[in-house]
Amino acid sequence: MGFTYANVRICNPADRGKSIHMKLLVDSGAAYTSIRGDQLKELGIMPEGKRRFKLAGGRTIERRFGVVVVEYEKESTGIVVIFGEPHDTEVLGVHALEGFGLELGR
Repeated sequence: MGFTYANVRICNPADRGKSIHMKLLVDSGAAYTSIRGDQLKELGIMPEGKRRFKLAGGRTIERRFGVVVVEYEKESTGIVVIFGEPHDTEVLGVHALEGFGLELGR
């Protein structure tokens, strides 16, 4: 079994001209999308607050979160995004997939 990636465009909801194209790992175990915080700040995305997240291994981390627009194959949806640390894996989470009306096959 291999990994699934999606080519997406991440946009600032207030100014969609501020955007980046990314290839993100689709992670069915992640509720939220995670992107490095420095990239989000370059787009002018500001954190809305902090939350605790439980990782697959059981460890709990605290990260900032914000809001972005994600575009995939001519569709777009607004989502909560985690401001990832440099060592965090960047992923496209389930909430983004649901925003596109997609689900992973069984």
